[in-house]
Amino acid sequence: MNATDAGPPEWGSRLAAISTLAVRMFGQYTGRGPSKARTFTDNDTVIVVLQDMLTMGELTLVGNDRAELVLATRKIFQDIMSAELVAGVEQILERRVIAFLSSNHIDPDIAIGAFFLAPDR
Repeated sequence: MNATDAGPPEWGSRLAAISTLAVRMFGQYTGRGPSKARTFTDNDTVIVVLQDMLTMGELTLVGNDRAELVLATRKIFQDIMSAELVAGVEQILERRVIAFLSSNHIDPDIAIGAFFLAPDR
């Protein structure tokens, strides 16, 4: 796992913790976490990019022209995980998440999660 992160220097360890959280949760929910994770921020938006996520079963489906099934299943997992993932990000950053969006791509094998934070007062 590569949890390299970018953003304000004071957020370095927090962004790494978000990368680690995302890798752990995907592994817990799907049986295999991504091999690479990177988290970025501009203070009110946090983006997590995950790579090399597909399980052997998903790769088999993709190889048999069932990529749409893999994408639909991944979306369901992300919907199921979203509350726990949002709660983890809120705890790590001590900021409220007001929106979370996620998506997957098959080739290359990349997923993205975007967390939009309430204004920091």
